[in-house]
Amino acid sequence: MQKTVLTLVFLDVCAFAAMVPGVESTAHLYVSTQGNDTWSGTIEVPNADKTDGPLATLQGVRDTIRLWGTRLGIPPTTIQVHIAPGNYMMIEPLKLAAEDQVFESCPITYEGDPAGGTRILGGQLLKGFAPVTDEVARALIDPAAADHIVQVDLKALGITNYGSPAGNGMALYFGGQPMTLSRWPNEDFVNVVDVTDYDGHVIHGRKGSKTGKFIYDDDRPQRWVNEKDPWVHGYWFWDWSDGRQSIAAIDTEEKTLELKAPHHNYGYRKGQWYYAYNLLSELDQPGEWYIDREDGILYFWPPDSLEENECMVSIADRLITMEDLRRTTFEDIHFEGSRHTAITMKNCTDSNILDCTFSNMGASAISISDGKRNTVSGCEIFNMGGGGIHINAGDRTTLTPANHLAENNHIHHFGQVKRVYQAAISLNGVGNRAAHNYIHDAPHMAIGFGGNEQVMEYNHIHDVCLESNDAGAIYTGRNWTTRGNIVRYNYLHDINGFRDEGCVGVYLDDMFSSCAIYGNLFVNVYRAAFIGGGRDCTVENNIFVNCRRGLHIDARALGWAGYHADEWLEEQKEKGTLSGIAYDKPPYSERYPKLATIMEGEPKAPEGNRINTNIAWGEKWEDIEPKARPYLHMENNLIDIDPKFVDPDNGNYRLQPDSPAHDIGFKPLPYDKMGLRKK
Repeated sequence: MQKTVLTLVFLDVCAFAAMVPGVESTAHLYVSTQGNDTWSGTIEVPNADKTDGPLATLQGVRDTIRLWGTRLGIPPTTIQVHIAPGNYMMIEPLKLAAEDQVFESCPITYEGDPAGGTRILGGQLLKGFAPVTDEVARALIDPAAADHIVQVDLKALGITNYGSPAGNGMALYFGGQPMTLSRWPNEDFVNVVDVTDYDGHVIHGRKGSKTGKFIYDDDRPQRWVNEKDPWVHGYWFWDWSDGRQSIAAIDTEEKTLELKAPHHNYGYRKGQWYYAYNLLSELDQPGEWYIDREDGILYFWPPDSLEENECMVSIADRLITMEDLRRTTFEDIHFEGSRHTAITMKNCTDSNILDCTFSNMGASAISISDGKRNTVSGCEIFNMGGGGIHINAGDRTTLTPANHLAENNHIHHFGQVKRVYQAAISLNGVGNRAAHNYIHDAPHMAIGFGGNEQVMEYNHIHDVCLESNDAGAIYTGRNWTTRGNIVRYNYLHDINGFRDEGCVGVYLDDMFSSCAIYGNLFVNVYRAAFIGGGRDCTVENNIFVNCRRGLHIDARALGWAGYHADEWLEEQKEKGTLSGIAYDKPPYSERYPKLATIMEGEPKAPEGNRINTNIAWGEKWEDIEPKARPYLHMENNLIDIDPKFVDPDNGNYRLQPDSPAHDIGFKPLPYDKMGLRKK
């Protein structure tokens, strides 16, 4: 029978009962800022007598679809929700669960205006700013700044939950950009002069202190002694581990800052860096703000006209939660202003987030856990307090893949509150993929991964790890059983660490094993490919240009990191597992035969690593620990011989026809496929 497509526009949802079996039908719902949730939502604009028209909220859409599920004899084959341009304030999240899949085989698409302007806001717009008149407040404020600062009474606006300065609290956005919680210094950091109590705390030979008290060398803290709630944010012991802590006491005579417990878990060390924040006295430049949490007053130095720019504080924890859904899609919507992750997807299948924008979140954009075949594609994600897209799905016991996909997303300026281990994309579980993403400008990592058979390919990454050292643009670590992962055809450049002191392109930390680093282009990366004592990894057919250390391999499990391996070996001896995995039984023994026989050789040794057919030009090619070298297989690498790139000065690293790289069997890289795909 020939199928006919019907567009259903009706006032009475019971009209569905008259639909003809076998006919394809699309039910349309409309949402508008001029709508009303008591209307049917089946017409795009209000009718003349204002008795029917579009809905006003996404909660209204959900409830209408639930109503359809109780009334319709024959369901539609698809439901299309059209959300008109406008600001939709969502203080409480839209919660979608299995009961919202009222028609089992019917996909639902929530679509904003493709031209833009459809915004889901988890905040409240602020009005009613006035000059600062309180004498106590003006006494704290720098006199040069006082006349520029305005205030608004949040309690009078019904806003009473401000959160903590530690993170995921209230944030202020002006003109679509995050403003800076008042701090000193305004840029960069100052260094810890010394700790006050060397209490025997030592990590890997580096002395520090567990006591949260240290010496400063500037007179600035004298201004903070009357502050209500001063905080500091610092990298207190390691360059890759930060912490935010409240100041308990300031001794201006001894020039010491004492921090409230609990103290940082790694302790404190001389020379590390920090800044102070949440200080009314340091509200001294345009774009800074401060909340008096006792009185509910927000102080702000607007960088531009308050009348001509939107000013919003974040209120909602999340914007959308999805659980146990199938074939549900959000498309062409701008999500903005939640304090935590904007969209969470739990155990969803064949659902998508397409061509959306995420900005100004306290945490991350999207979290996907469990489920199968969900896709995040074509999104721009920026100004995030945390990371971007987090995927944790697939069964590691059975090695069943989830097949989730993050592709063609532009993710930048993230990790603005939670500074470390907040990846633009993280893949955990089994069988997920990150491809064709463009990632840049972040204090720490770009992609983090763990689990089995994750694929990271065709991504373009630069200017990450800007505020940390001993960190990786693509990072993982510490597990012998997380095998079968692939990092290929990525372009990584200009990655050198905080103050140019050193970080890594692809970092396989602490004995991470069985990863293929293939066909990548590394340009101006401090350390490009790093195998930290792991086994059965390959570094093949890559290009390294002006990398200070193109390749690093060590044997740390035979030395300082042996205690990690000892813990795994003890587990194997007692339980017959490694990291909870039956490593020598199917499916692991069949999929990873080298893992199944790991106990037959030297488990702690970096055996099985192959370094073949790479090109290295400029700077130093290798940094290999002598204990690791006997275990390596290295051949056909073109080192310190001009590879004859076409035009390296202008970023063209294709090989000329007479390049000596052809003689070693080097295969051309797919440069045109790296990064975002053209639409």
